[in-house]
Amino acid sequence: MVNTPKYWNKAKKYLSKKDKIMFSLINHYKDPSETVLTSRKDIFFSLCKSIIGQQISVAAANSVFLKFKKRCNNKINPKVVSKLSILQLKSCGLSRQKVSGIKNLAKQILNKSFNPRIISKMDDEEAIIYLSKLKQIGRWSAEMILLFTYNRPNIWPIQDIGLLRAISKNYKKKYLPPEKFINRLRNRFSPYCSVATWYLWRSIDPEPIQY
Repeated sequence: MVNTPKYWNKAKKYLSKKDKIMFSLINHYKDPSETVLTSRKDIFFSLCKSIIGQQISVAAANSVFLKFKKRCNNKINPKVVSKLSILQLKSCGLSRQKVSGIKNLAKQILNKSFNPRIISKMDDEEAIIYLSKLKQIGRWSAEMILLFTYNRPNIWPIQDIGLLRAISKNYKKKYLPPEKFINRLRNRFSPYCSVATWYLWRSIDPEPIQY
């Protein structure tokens, strides 16, 4: 396992003791080649991928992202993206709103009106509020960044369709699962909601998601 978060193994033991479904999921995906949450530590890359993935399936998002990556000549950074035209970005399959969000993000990083370095000094809620000030970045996207880029241990993204589907499937609840039950799980899994989310995602999509 590469770049495993320091809390990962401790979290697995904690969750296994707290919840029989978690115990089952963690053991099901337990093998020498187990894939865990990792970080590429590149917030621009991750924010672009998060914007691209909004409100579309994982498969569709991957297809659009590969086109975007090719358009950037495999160099996804603010300077490269800032030089691409709106038409070039739209040709990747991006909506007008997503193009605007990605272009604006590149501009704000280049002019330093957005400073990713200060996020590590913020608590989760402060970081979500700060990230959400970016165009096309709402709470869900901000939570994905905290989970995948910063590997924060206690993110519970209740706006995520995949997480809600996984809760419904594993806990035999209707879709959408009741809010009270979702909150009960959050309290049960805290302070390792990120790890619980990861294994719940795996239960509906064996291919791990990365941003």
